[in-house]
Amino acid sequence: MALKYPNSQDVGYSLNKYFMNKKIEITRRLEFDAGHRIPHHDGHCKHIHGHRYVIEVTLMGNVLNHQGHGDDGMVLDFGDIKKITQEEIVQKWDHAFLVAREDQALVNFLATLPGHKTVIMESIPTVENLAQLAFSTLEPIFKNRFEGRLNLNRLRLYETPNCWADVHA
Repeated sequence: MALKYPNSQDVGYSLNKYFMNKKIEITRRLEFDAGHRIPHHDGHCKHIHGHRYVIEVTLMGNVLNHQGHGDDGMVLDFGDIKKITQEEIVQKWDHAFLVAREDQALVNFLATLPGHKTVIMESIPTVENLAQLAFSTLEPIFKNRFEGRLNLNRLRLYETPNCWADVHA
């Protein structure tokens, strides 16, 4: 049985005409390790500890029709998502200690460790706040670098395999 597409006998033509104008979501996943603590927490999270974070960056856009170019048929090359996310988030947070500026005792202690990779944050480094910070960092970069044709639709940050925060556009 032949697959039929609306208004055409030519499957290739119909595929381009019928499907290629739809918005597509693509997602790239990266991982990094970081330490933190939640200073006013009533449980174990008030102690210094770390996580294997997973960040998923989901972009929405149209599939490109750039015949003869490497990005033909893509929303964006996954390598570009990886490169930007690596540069803007992962390299800065990987194997760092993420600490709230208000956690002055810990900020002062970390300052005594020569060469320690410390990232001082304006908010408590909960997964929710980290996800919002990552989204607000990446959203204008993807929009501006690709001339408004891409939207950062969702950013998911896993703190553990069972716990994560989603930020939506």
